[in-house]
Amino acid sequence: MSDTILCPKCSSEFTYPSDNMMVCSQCFHEWDPEEVSADTTNSGKILDSNGNELKDGDSVVVVKDLPVKGAPKPVKAGTKVKNIRLRPDSDHNIDCKIDGFGAMALKSEFVKKA
Repeated sequence: MSDTILCPKCSSEFTYPSDNMMVCSQCFHEWDPEEVSADTTNSGKILDSNGNELKDGDSVVVVKDLPVKGAPKPVKAGTKVKNIRLRPDSDHNIDCKIDGFGAMALKSEFVKKA
């Protein structure tokens, strides 16, 4: 089924039409497929500080010292982070684990692709 319309919120392939709308059976998001196709030209891309597109599983390098609430020291510039996970719907759009700090959310503007 190459004509399956993916949910723009959770990317599920289990969607169905309802009147002139599409509905996701996983997250129950409703949308107009004509409006979404016009909006998705560049909205789904997450770019690093140099303008390179990031993807799930990429490795990135922190370009600036980042203070961490509750930690005695910041995440230093030059720290390499492996296997990132992207969250396009959030302000801090990268989920990752950093050695010595644990799970964290970062902004893509403070990293560059490794």
